[in-house]
Amino acid sequence: MTEKLQIRIHGPAAAKTLIYLPGLHGDWTLIGGFRNALRNRVRFVETTYPRTLAWSLDDYAAGIEAGLESAGITSGWLLGESFASQVVWALAARKRFNIEGIVLAGGFVRYPIRAGVQLVEWIGGRISLRLIVAVLFGYSKIARWRFRNSPATAASIQEFIDRRTELDRQAAMHRLRLIAANNPCAVASKTQIPVYAISGFMDPVVPWFFVRRWLRRNCPAFKEYRVVRGADHNVLSTAPRPSTEQILRWMQVERSVENPASRGT
Repeated sequence: MTEKLQIRIHGPAAAKTLIYLPGLHGDWTLIGGFRNALRNRVRFVETTYPRTLAWSLDDYAAGIEAGLESAGITSGWLLGESFASQVVWALAARKRFNIEGIVLAGGFVRYPIRAGVQLVEWIGGRISLRLIVAVLFGYSKIARWRFRNSPATAASIQEFIDRRTELDRQAAMHRLRLIAANNPCAVASKTQIPVYAISGFMDPVVPWFFVRRWLRRNCPAFKEYRVVRGADHNVLSTAPRPSTEQILRWMQVERSVENPASRGT
């Protein structure tokens, strides 16, 4: 494997830091609408995972810690999308990065329907790359409608498709196996870090009512759960403005920051 974790940073260094950890697809290609909706009110850190078939969740956490350290980032809020919620719990368990708050976006503690993960993995491992590409091209045709409220996301769809290589598919299957084997309930039930969660109402991938119920009953640090009507599993992409405003309220960010500086690593 020659790839490594990638990081790029938007917004002023003096603002509060929000670190985006992507879902199963593993990159920042679908987060553009959410980024634009932030309007530089925070320092927004985006990550893209390496296409690794060997990393454990602890390895993901260590790689993120190293990447953030190299960028001079020592604390911040974690925004874990779907699969990345498992990485967030690994980071919380390690207690090496100063986590100011946790936001799960379509995320979970232990996946509520483990048999579903195993089925998706089994199906995904048997679908040819040619079929995946055909599906993705079909996806690109409906993207203009699906992301009609997020032009920045629609514009990034081609980059999303271009990244879907055979190795990328294998890496996604590996991440599914990590989800199926992981049980971070003990970490979530003991954490003292404020925990928030946001989901789309139409989410067949991660049933939010199961997740919300578990957090309310078992996570003393859990603060609030927001369900966004009209959004689906990719709530940050399909409802960027409501998601942004809700997360900024949780972070207690109110006013805009002028003259932002952006950089990438």
